[in-house]
Amino acid sequence: MSGLLAVVIAYLLGAIPFGYLVVKLTSGKDVRAAGSGNIGATNVLRTTGKAPAVITLVLDIAKGFVAVWIAALLTHHELTESGPDAALWTSLAALAVMAGHSYPVFLGFKGGKAVACFIGAFLYLTPEALLAVLVLFMLVVAGTHHISAGSVVAAGTFPLAVWLILHPPIEVLLAALIAGAFIVYRHKPNLERIHAGTESVFRWSKR
Repeated sequence: MSGLLAVVIAYLLGAIPFGYLVVKLTSGKDVRAAGSGNIGATNVLRTTGKAPAVITLVLDIAKGFVAVWIAALLTHHELTESGPDAALWTSLAALAVMAGHSYPVFLGFKGGKAVACFIGAFLYLTPEALLAVLVLFMLVVAGTHHISAGSVVAAGTFPLAVWLILHPPIEVLLAALIAGAFIVYRHKPNLERIHAGTESVFRWSKR
């Protein structure tokens, strides 16, 4: 029961649309009506400015981390040989918080791409592997000036990094695989724009 509760909490935490709320509170605007229409930090940066984007990024990372931390807190006392273990529930919580961000009940199930939530969740679950692919992310963004390209490359290589660096329980490895595939899937329109040469170029300034 605690495990299921942890997953529900993770989804609801993920569904809190911090990008939407931050922009609404700071400018009175709906971030979904400008730029890419996304509620994530990149679109907040593009449409509203640096400070709101940083706040959004930190909060979205934090909700990913907190969701998995709560799952660990609720389930670590229930470890038994026959019952579900903490690795299962924390892995499911990581996926649930990402699902909540991308399909938030509070915004009609239309949300963001869940990259920041992914970072927060796996910062708790697999920190070494996450840091490795974040380096790759920064290198790709520096070379292409596309946040989306860095996100796709990092997410696509993440499961391999988890396996090579950590050799984790199968539940964690499967969660890494699903999460990485989900990030790539959510960036399909970006990949099409990159191919067409119309994808937005990343600049650390409001446009």
